[in-house]
Amino acid sequence: MMRGETMNPVFEFEKALTRRERRVFRSLANPEKIQQYLDRVRYCDDDNYHCPLTVIRKNIGCCFEGALVAAVALCRIGHPPLVIEITSEGDDDHVLAVYRKNGLWGAVAKSIFPGLRSRQPVYKTLRELVMSYFEFYFNARRQRTMRGYSLPLNLRSLADSQWMLDDAAVEKVNKALDKTRHVRLFKRAAVCKLPKVDFWTFKAGMCGTSAKYLHR
Repeated sequence: MMRGETMNPVFEFEKALTRRERRVFRSLANPEKIQQYLDRVRYCDDDNYHCPLTVIRKNIGCCFEGALVAAVALCRIGHPPLVIEITSEGDDDHVLAVYRKNGLWGAVAKSIFPGLRSRQPVYKTLRELVMSYFEFYFNARRQRTMRGYSLPLNLRSLADSQWMLDDAAVEKVNKALDKTRHVRLFKRAAVCKLPKVDFWTFKAGMCGTSAKYLHR
């Protein structure tokens, strides 16, 4: 064991896993494998948040919980654990785990909508990365609903790492994300004039899921 390893929150997280769970977690060796894992997690969006330990243990999670798991996994392979929130109007917000490779931004995300999942690290700025989600961000009325995003929240900045292990502590991350500075992408006059999403974009964005999951 390297000196100081016991003080590493990710190491403490791994200690809480069973042998089988640890094998699963350690297999997440790059962003692509992290995304593949999130795609296998059963979507569950109830009133209570689940910590990464519960997500791995029960194989359930929503976009927020998936982003936390991805952030921990990215941290294990050398990236800072960064999450951002995409904000919307007349729709649900979305949370991503983001990372940089060779100075370019990429993302990993849990979503039942294919267009709202991962992005390869090819974006020069965070705004470019977020805008890549725009055309696939719509509600049941086919309105384009994305409006802004938060600056990255480094989860290392939180006072403790209990959010990795305790469901009750996850709300601290949610509150910290809400307090992070947000950037608005469009003026209201611009978005009011946007046409509804066309048939083919809507069909592609719904591939493999159901309209019942769309915000109404």
